[in-house]
Amino acid sequence: MKENILGTEKISKLMLKFSIPCIISLLVNSLYNIVDQIFIGWGVGYLGNGATNVVFPITMITLAFSLMLGDGAGAFLSIKLGEKKKEEASIGVGNAITLAVIISIMLCILSLISMPKLLSIFGATEELLPYAKSYGYIIAIGVPFMMIGTTLNSIIRSDGNPAYAMKTMVIGAVLNTILDPIFIFIFKWGVTGAALATIISQILTFILNVLYLKKIKSIKINKNSFKLKREASKKVSLLGISSFITQMSFVLVITVENNMLKKYGVSSKFGPNIPITVLGIVMKISQILNSIIVGLAVGAQPILGYNYGAEKYDRVKDTLKTTLKVSLIISTVAFILFQTIPDKLIGLFGSGDELYIEFACMSFRIYLMLVIFNGVQVPSGIFFQAIGSAVKSAILSLSRQILFLIPAMLILGKIFGLKGVLYGGPVADSLAFILSVVLIVHELKTMNNKKPELLEQQQEINIGNNKKNIVITISREYGSGGRYIGELVAKKLGIKLYDKEIITKLSESTGLSEEYIKEHEQKTNILDNLNNGYYYNLNNNDELFIKESNLIKELAQEPCVIVGRCADYILKDKKNITKIFIYNNMKNKIKRATKYYGLDKEKAEKEINKINKLRSNHYKHYTGKNWNDPENYDLCINSDTLGVEDTAEMICKLINK
Repeated sequence: MKENILGTEKISKLMLKFSIPCIISLLVNSLYNIVDQIFIGWGVGYLGNGATNVVFPITMITLAFSLMLGDGAGAFLSIKLGEKKKEEASIGVGNAITLAVIISIMLCILSLISMPKLLSIFGATEELLPYAKSYGYIIAIGVPFMMIGTTLNSIIRSDGNPAYAMKTMVIGAVLNTILDPIFIFIFKWGVTGAALATIISQILTFILNVLYLKKIKSIKINKNSFKLKREASKKVSLLGISSFITQMSFVLVITVENNMLKKYGVSSKFGPNIPITVLGIVMKISQILNSIIVGLAVGAQPILGYNYGAEKYDRVKDTLKTTLKVSLIISTVAFILFQTIPDKLIGLFGSGDELYIEFACMSFRIYLMLVIFNGVQVPSGIFFQAIGSAVKSAILSLSRQILFLIPAMLILGKIFGLKGVLYGGPVADSLAFILSVVLIVHELKTMNNKKPELLEQQQEINIGNNKKNIVITISREYGSGGRYIGELVAKKLGIKLYDKEIITKLSESTGLSEEYIKEHEQKTNILDNLNNGYYYNLNNNDELFIKESNLIKELAQEPCVIVGRCADYILKDKKNITKIFIYNNMKNKIKRATKYYGLDKEKAEKEINKINKLRSNHYKHYTGKNWNDPENYDLCINSDTLGVEDTAEMICKLINK
């Protein structure tokens, strides 16, 4: 994407360009499962559909690991390509594939051995169990193909070929749609036929994605790439952990929901099988709505992120307004359909008796009563992800499912029985909506108070006539005087100093504001990982790190001092580099922070620890190493020992030697 287009092109045109591919991909993924349900409903009956709902958590667990490795490898690939480290990128991708093979085989074996027990945990009744086993055993055999194929799909997208990734998904979905009626109606194989159609389709997608590895553009994969290396595997897994958490939260919800429907259904006129079957179908139909809204919001994400960083707040507000408006229109249409023709919607999935239809209508009208609020809650989480608000995004992403839905179902189910479980849906939707509105309104008010600042001209230190291209990197604890030491060293040696100057240069080259860069360039925490969600590749901090790394390499072509920003790691392969770490004791940190940085003396220690923790997390996230490990540096100095002036003098003597 071109940055000037994001900042200047008409917003509606940009959203069409970015959102439509996202929506299509997500819809194909949602329809994949629904097609099975439709044919099983007509060919087997509602017990067959109930069985697939009970087996569905196994698919979701497989998907959780697939997306963790696939999205993690995709992000790792993008970061390493940005750093011009193709060999490391190929190792990360190869390790992800190897882990996918190992984990998928383990899941397959575990599922086959423990199938009856797993199905019982996921809420299977005695009537559903025979169908669920027939379906589940075959689905378990297909786990390796599904997992490896899905992992590769994410890698292919990150290689810059989303069209190929989408085609393999569509081809698999089309084949599944063709095989389902053949196996179910012609061969009379029932749920077994549906499961076979699914895994044959997954095998085809798997083969097409494996073939792509031979023509992958951005890296070269060889045998060495697939040998597991601890750091690469760990990094890939951490980058994709949010996708894992997102999917596993759905597994938890489905498991709790099925068991509660089973428990309270027994004492109702509907029995346990109808509620488990119907609510599973209702959730999958509502997932179509969510796919459209998520696709729309994810398409808006780069527009929101860029313009927020560039302090073009009017464009941010216009993009958010457009996203919410379209999302609300879509969710309103869905609300009307769910309330007016629930019998027609459930009828797509086969026929049933009066009790089946009655519970279906009740489920649509109660469970999805406030589905219109999804038009605000879902885009809000992605909005905060786009502007780099990790805490708010993480809270909104998990709020409906974990914080609100499960407790609401447990409490209301105990009070009102089966209907109480259904009322958990609108309660969760309303609470998530209120939380979203509060956070959005607060953010918009904050935005209104921000005034874009004009970029100041960079003031450079005169370059000396140094013959050697000496580069000094200074990492420092907050309050150690490291920045001032760097300034003195640069002045004494007659070379350039780059600290805040990097922010100015980065602002000039990207169009992002200096304030935005200051806020995001060196602050990575665990919640940033949680926000690299299923539908995103890199977060804003990752993109910024790639651009900053390229700038640092460019600046290091001439003699200079570079303060912070993982420069020691980014330039580790460069000759004539001296890597220094400055630290001191807490007492002097507090003294310096209160004297020079204006911190409140009573709160200084807490603030110092917080800032150093952010720096440590940032360093660990991008280098895989500990920030204060002496092995990373040529010299570690306690600035209290000599004082900042003499410390700078000592460094200069070292450099001259």
